[in-house]
Amino acid sequence: MTRVIFLLIFLIGAGIGFAYPWAMQNRTAHEIGTWRVGDAGGFQPIDARLTGADAPVKAVIDLAAVLPQDFDAGARVLTITAATDGRTVLANTLTLDSAEKREESPQTHLQVFRIEAGSIPEVGDAGYTFTVGPGDAEGIRVSSVDLLLFGGGSYDQRAQPVGFSLMAIGMIGFLLTFRRRADGGNGGTKPPPKPRWGRDAGQP
Repeated sequence: MTRVIFLLIFLIGAGIGFAYPWAMQNRTAHEIGTWRVGDAGGFQPIDARLTGADAPVKAVIDLAAVLPQDFDAGARVLTITAATDGRTVLANTLTLDSAEKREESPQTHLQVFRIEAGSIPEVGDAGYTFTVGPGDAEGIRVSSVDLLLFGGGSYDQRAQPVGFSLMAIGMIGFLLTFRRRADGGNGGTKPPPKPRWGRDAGQP
């Protein structure tokens, strides 16, 4: 019975630590919209209307470009800012270090990179201006730059540490039940010595 209890504690911890964040991020998130913010002719800011129900808002950039052969993935290819009511709520420089890449046209060497551009944890019912511009990387031939905004998918960040703690407790307790069983249920202690005197004393 004790073993079952510890196993349940472990499974509950796994649900809180892994399943809950995954479900919140992947099942409640929604796409707010997609905007063309740049092309070979240059860049232009866009205005997006957001509401409190969209929080947190995640910004993603799709960059279609031809890169030089010796391009440094750590170079800053783009910059992004977001502002509302005169306040800057997002400001990032973007590289291709962790971008997802796909080949768009082998003949033209055009590649499309999906870049995580940052997030706005709290938003109000207001208009937000997103401005995307070039970074200081050289030799990039930009074909198009699209901004994608996703809303929702938030979860209580305090939940994961609690889940991991429950998993540790459940696993340790579960393993200890096997040790107790191997020790015969007496914790591995030796039986008490027989008395030297009296009826239960050992035979000489």
